[in-house]
Amino acid sequence: MSDTPPTLVLTGGQVLTVDRGFTVAEGVAVRGRDIVAVGTDAEMRALAGPGTRVVELGGRTVLPGINDSHLHGAAYGMTKPPFAIDVGHPAVSSIAGIARAVGRAAREARPGAWIIGLGWDPGYLAECLADPRRFPHRRDLDAVAPDHPVCLTDFSSHMVWANSEALRQCGIDAHTTPPPGGVIDRDADGEPTGILREAAQRLVQAALPSPTIAQRRQAIQGVIRELHSRGITSYTEPGLGPGGTGTLFGGLSTDNWTAYAELATEGLLEARVSVLLLPAPMGGSADDVRKGLAELRRPESCDPRLLRAIGVKIFGDGVPPNRTAWMSEPYREGGHGALCVHGDTPALQVDELREMIRVAHEAGFQLGVHVTGDRAIDTVVDAFVSANTAAPRPDARHYVIHGDFISPGSLAELAAHGYGVNMNPAIKWTISDLMDEVVGPERSAYQWPVRSALDAGVRVCASSDAPITEPDWRQGVASMMLRESKASGRPSGPGQRVPLADALRAYTATPAWQDFADHWKGTIEPAKAADLCVLDRPLLDLDPHDITEAQVDLTVFDGRVVFER
Repeated sequence: MSDTPPTLVLTGGQVLTVDRGFTVAEGVAVRGRDIVAVGTDAEMRALAGPGTRVVELGGRTVLPGINDSHLHGAAYGMTKPPFAIDVGHPAVSSIAGIARAVGRAAREARPGAWIIGLGWDPGYLAECLADPRRFPHRRDLDAVAPDHPVCLTDFSSHMVWANSEALRQCGIDAHTTPPPGGVIDRDADGEPTGILREAAQRLVQAALPSPTIAQRRQAIQGVIRELHSRGITSYTEPGLGPGGTGTLFGGLSTDNWTAYAELATEGLLEARVSVLLLPAPMGGSADDVRKGLAELRRPESCDPRLLRAIGVKIFGDGVPPNRTAWMSEPYREGGHGALCVHGDTPALQVDELREMIRVAHEAGFQLGVHVTGDRAIDTVVDAFVSANTAAPRPDARHYVIHGDFISPGSLAELAAHGYGVNMNPAIKWTISDLMDEVVGPERSAYQWPVRSALDAGVRVCASSDAPITEPDWRQGVASMMLRESKASGRPSGPGQRVPLADALRAYTATPAWQDFADHWKGTIEPAKAADLCVLDRPLLDLDPHDITEAQVDLTVFDGRVVFER
């Protein structure tokens, strides 16, 4: 160790290193951008010099900087004003309340301007709860904004609610055929209800005004400031490229890749961002993957520890609440869902998805595939294995994104080949009661089987999928430990609970593995990056129900204090 004193020492606390043995230390020392020592209070104090900042922890907890391994940072930034209004629970909990919010926005907007909102959830709307046959309709919005086009994206970002003016401007009527993988809900007379699911969302979202690169940069920087206040220093931006052009505000578009690259090359990116490139849209094809990858360029003039394109994102199927996840057993209301890729039959879609995966694998990319239904997951995992058999890559680190209903057989295959799964415990907490009605209590209890995955030997990352949920890792950790419902507080699959150490690894060490960065970040050990999160209380002593009450007091990124409460 150098004789130069540390620049920063945190001591007198509960330092959860999250190393292989889950070692608990009393202090940590930082010099420049790196951790240089971890040990006892006496050892850390002995290292401090005249210029060392010493933070007295007083029993508080130190964690590795949190790594939210599936967070749409740019899109999350553009869900906030001035880009969009909040129509999510608990801000509004009824169709009537959403209509009032839209009406207010319409009165304040210039004539004919788009009214754009995000976050509505049919599982929390009073009218839908009172009558399951009642669902949001274009007429609800027409009554308050007849002359403004309205586009409201739901909490999952897999469904749009539009009014008649928006449908008219976008040419959507009784004769419109949705794109592959898309669904247009219709009344008995064949007219659109205003609900567009999966790939059909693009029919409206592509018409929305597009933010400038400067606005996108501001949105990203605003999100990173928020993440610092939550102790988050790294995240995966899961899908940026030509396949995201038609998403809300182009939230997954190449423009945001450009904005990140500019910030990084100018030294203005204050987080570690791993990017999955998005060459093909939902409903896309292998040709889309080839063309999209040919268009995308990786920036070469920025620090790869700050910004790096490490993989390719592909959409496999939809989401269970929309009944668009491809399932082996039918939903309670009937139907099995489907793959969301090009093809006129399920067999052709399976072939297309396998080819998309093969193309990206052979191009040398890690694959992160959005897939939620058990039948779709089995297809994807088999495609991973087949692609690797044809073109072996010893450390590809492919992974299943979401993996809601992943089967024991697929878990075994992932483990055998060193692949992973990225799950969303806060979404489980949010929708578990709703899923009881969609797939039945037994399947709902199994959804996101974290314990089963870990027991099978699969590496599990946990993430927020913001803006689907807030990037609150504390809620995610509590949800993994408790497996309770947000609405009712009832247990939902208690057999899938995990202890604190496993939950924390899913937000720190395992995401570093997913990022191909486990040799230099993700744990508190000498020579690792000095990314740290300080909580206001001793985490090991907390009841899991109280974890969400813990506050972030200090965040260290790259050796610098970037947030202090």
